[in-house]
Amino acid sequence: MSRLPIEHGREVVMHFTIKLTDGSVADSTKMSGKPAKFRMGDGSLTENFEACLVGLREGAEREFTLEPKDAFGEPNPDNYYYVDSAKFSDDTKPEVGAILAFTQPDGTDLPGIVRKIEGPTVTIDFNHPLAGQTVIFEVEIISVEP
Repeated sequence: MSRLPIEHGREVVMHFTIKLTDGSVADSTKMSGKPAKFRMGDGSLTENFEACLVGLREGAEREFTLEPKDAFGEPNPDNYYYVDSAKFSDDTKPEVGAILAFTQPDGTDLPGIVRKIEGPTVTIDFNHPLAGQTVIFEVEIISVEP
């Protein structure tokens, strides 16, 4: 059993759960039973999420509350787009709250949330779904490797 502390460049295997302040679970590796595996500093987690982990060792369980600015950021008004409803096919009629995939010029899909429909204008929000939310980050460290 390794007792290395988590630090930059080390490989970490852990379970995590991200909850909202009302207790609802936004994401969890425990649902799939597959822990997350990443190398500190590889961009898998934001700097603020990584900072919570530094120094933890195998077997540690912790809970951190992160304000929006330290988690997924505040909603950026530049990430709201206004699309003509005629651009949607009958198969993808927009509904408020629906998450739709929009193909980018490079071929990747970017999810957007339908926020508002006013006449022919559909407001699409491309901010992270947890932007503006205070989140509770629970971790269970399974292993830390060099």
